[in-house]
Amino acid sequence: MTDAKTQIDQTVKANNVVLFMKGTKEMPQCGFSSRVAGVLNFMGVDYQDVNVLADEAIRQGVKDYSDWPTVPQLYVKGEFVGGCDIITEMTLSGELDTLFEDSGITYNKDAADKIREANA
Repeated sequence: MTDAKTQIDQTVKANNVVLFMKGTKEMPQCGFSSRVAGVLNFMGVDYQDVNVLADEAIRQGVKDYSDWPTVPQLYVKGEFVGGCDIITEMTLSGELDTLFEDSGITYNKDAADKIREANA
């Protein structure tokens, strides 16, 4: 597990935004991963995707790393933000915008506003 933890830690620290997910940002393999990747893609966020289905050690390791039992998991500037439900709530409330702004992450504000408008 040490190798997986080291790899996860290096990935999280080397990238401003990381999504550990089932599948890839181009081809998510579950609805929850698809929802979070869809939000990030629509908002134009530059992020590193990590397909946990490709490596069982990473799949379990990321759960241990964050002490969070499910995937997807979003990290911003090295900090665990949450899974699908938390990211969805943060998107709809505008908290995700604030997190990106406070963290210096570039995103499309108009796209974020459209998501909220569509769900109002």
